[in-house]
Amino acid sequence: MAARVYLDWNATTPPLPAVLDAMREAARDGWGNPSSVHAEGRAARTHVEAARAAVAELASCDVRDVWLTGGGTEANNLALRSFFADARGCLLTSRLEHPSVTRVAEVLQASGRATVTWVSARADGRIDLDELARALAGTGSERVFIAVQAVNHETGVVQPVREVIALAGARTHAETRVHVDAVQAWGRLDEVGAGADSRSLAAHKLRGPKGIGALVTREGMALRPLLVGGAQERGARPGTIDPLAAAGFAVAARYACSSSGRYASLAVLRDTLERALLAAAPAARVNGDAHRAPHVTNVSFPGWNGAELVAALDLEGVAVSSGSACSAGTIEPSPVITAMLGEERARSALRVSLGEGTSADDLDRAIIILGAVLARSVSSAHA
Repeated sequence: MAARVYLDWNATTPPLPAVLDAMREAARDGWGNPSSVHAEGRAARTHVEAARAAVAELASCDVRDVWLTGGGTEANNLALRSFFADARGCLLTSRLEHPSVTRVAEVLQASGRATVTWVSARADGRIDLDELARALAGTGSERVFIAVQAVNHETGVVQPVREVIALAGARTHAETRVHVDAVQAWGRLDEVGAGADSRSLAAHKLRGPKGIGALVTREGMALRPLLVGGAQERGARPGTIDPLAAAGFAVAARYACSSSGRYASLAVLRDTLERALLAAAPAARVNGDAHRAPHVTNVSFPGWNGAELVAALDLEGVAVSSGSACSAGTIEPSPVITAMLGEERARSALRVSLGEGTSADDLDRAIIILGAVLARSVSSAHA
């Protein structure tokens, strides 16, 4: 049986062998409760603090400004909900964001905690900065929270984070905070939301384990917990942190400090793949033609259903997706592509994301298989 070709690195990354080794070692000597003061607890705590230190190095911040979470979704929730916990305000965001941002925005609006302004998405996959500036000017003296991605999870489009931070910084008459969902950017871009009030990350996007992530905040920023319970993470995130996951996270975060160069080299492979996809289906169109991360392409195949293409490719040994893994199982088309280009383009979209383990041979095989799947479907349609 031929080896499978994994082209869904935006959904999750295969863990590094060193990550697995670190987790196995922690299972032997660091299995205690990291909140306990005895020797077993202290050994476990060593792994937790090593993860915090590694994230601080990656984010170029103080270890005191790293809050460990259960992943990127919890980090995004913590950032948004914390701001609106004690007072109302205005939330500016877009439908380009991950569900862990857009759905929180919807809940905050429904509960009356926030007035949400949905900034338009441009056809090229970036938010409309002019519209954001107008919306910001219209907030008056309200408290304002802006949520923006660093890299879109479906198209790979790099959002204008620097410009957003600059717009927020010019608003000095009222509290203004910028949160950057940087989950898809760490280890893939050189600069990740520097100057933002908070930034989120998830270990499993960095070749680490699932079930752990972090929220990085500006110096001295206070957070309000989502849950109540113990005093872990200075009371901001009650619950016992898994020292085994922390051990793996530490290795992955340190590795990510130097991995952006490896991702940059993928642009050539991505562009080769993209040209082949467009050649295989002349009516196909790339979704998102602004500046993109080097490893992602999102292509719509008119007349096809993206989910059906994903299933057909899976049967042939190629793993891709038709949208965010967090939205898998729903019948709705991608809200990201819908916001950019409409529902029809969204229904036929296919996301392919490469990683540092992707080879030219992998792509050659994937291109042949995709061409065969498309040709087979055409033959069936005309039979």
